[in-house]
Amino acid sequence: MNGFDQLHDKYVHNRRVVKLSEHLAKLIPMGASLLDVGCGDGLIANLITKKRSDIKVNGVDVLIREKSYFPIDKFDGEHLPYPDKDFDVVMLVDVLHHTVDANILLSEAKRVARKYIILKDHTCNGFLAGPTLRFMDYVGNAKYGVNLPYNYWSKQQWHESLDKLGVKIDYWEQKLEMYPKPADYFFGRNLHFIAKLEIK
Repeated sequence: MNGFDQLHDKYVHNRRVVKLSEHLAKLIPMGASLLDVGCGDGLIANLITKKRSDIKVNGVDVLIREKSYFPIDKFDGEHLPYPDKDFDVVMLVDVLHHTVDANILLSEAKRVARKYIILKDHTCNGFLAGPTLRFMDYVGNAKYGVNLPYNYWSKQQWHESLDKLGVKIDYWEQKLEMYPKPADYFFGRNLHFIAKLEIK
């Protein structure tokens, strides 16, 4: 690990996962079964269960890492290997912009979720949004071999897609304060969102 990676892990990654787990833990219903799609090493879901011991978590990812916080199933990136309505909640944290067509995986998430889909992703709106997101994506994911198509949507595209999917937006928040100041002024802005989507 080089000096830049060490700085990133200390000042960005660690704060990011803690902040995200705090936001996400509040949105999951009591006693829910949760599928974390594209969970990486499972750290965020693990932190959620430390705050919410009532939640039962399963993880699934395209790349299985040598070390993870709980057993993780492998999938092909498009088809979730579970029956319909198998989980109360399906969670996708910074996953959909790594797909060529986010609608495919969103449809699969809706298929296997009984109650809610919880999303954390990006909105590509505002000055230098695209280059900023690409930089963050590369720094955070290239070393793990994660696919980087840089497929970012505007807020309008998200809302149009979710409307077509037939889900109700119960919650939408873009002020997540994941990064320490002053970095949050540039890397935070309104480039991130968390949404809770009700399955109709």
